[in-house]
Amino acid sequence: MPLLDGDDDLWLRRFDGAPPDGVRLVCFPHAGGSASYWFTLSRLLRLEVVAVQYPGRQERRREPLIDTITELSDRVFEVIDRLPPRPTAFLGHSMGAVVAFEVAERLTRAHGTGPEHLFVSGRRGPTVHRAGTVHLQDDTRLVAELRGVGGTDPRFFDDPELLETILPVTRNDYRAVETHHWVPGPPLDCPITALVGDHDPQTSVDDARAWSAHTTGEFGLRVFPGGHFYLDAHRPAVAETITVALAGARTPLTFEEAAS
Repeated sequence: MPLLDGDDDLWLRRFDGAPPDGVRLVCFPHAGGSASYWFTLSRLLRLEVVAVQYPGRQERRREPLIDTITELSDRVFEVIDRLPPRPTAFLGHSMGAVVAFEVAERLTRAHGTGPEHLFVSGRRGPTVHRAGTVHLQDDTRLVAELRGVGGTDPRFFDDPELLETILPVTRNDYRAVETHHWVPGPPLDCPITALVGDHDPQTSVDDARAWSAHTTGEFGLRVFPGGHFYLDAHRPAVAETITVALAGARTPLTFEEAAS
């Protein structure tokens, strides 16, 4: 059953098995990623899990890509703001963490409060800015970047037709996040939990800890063994972290620990 009517429903994928009440978790994919990335994690959560589907991929592959975080966040906010009322938390990985944060800021400006909880994975806090040039590289170097960070099925690299479909989308998303500059504003009021791999080449533990400056609520940091896509190997632990945090939405959560 669609969550929303008309074009709005193109933006969201709801996975089966959600309980009839409780917190809704909206998941935001990484650069080059799609809603289906979150399916496996959703099976470990007794939540209504809704994944955002950006234009230009999978069943939306014929739609124009959106090449700025600002426009993408505006569009996603408009859709999420029309969802049926229910306590809602956000989870974003890498570029998805940036979009989730920007949408949370828009919700706060519109309604005076943000989501129940914001989970930011594999991404440095907004105040930690580094210039990125991956989107300017040729295809060979872009493929090398994707091989290095993981998260892409290795079979794609040996199939020219598949590469032809994923490289423009990935380059577009890298352009969006690498050229994005956060506009300083008031901190959120919801708890933020940052998750990061201890060998992530894109986000150090200190980079992830910088998210603590962006909330007046509680902050938690959990460090996992692994690189940028640590969560592929640690989905049960990630699911446990989310479940524990949301068991008492808007209640104190304070931890800073390494996960095994």
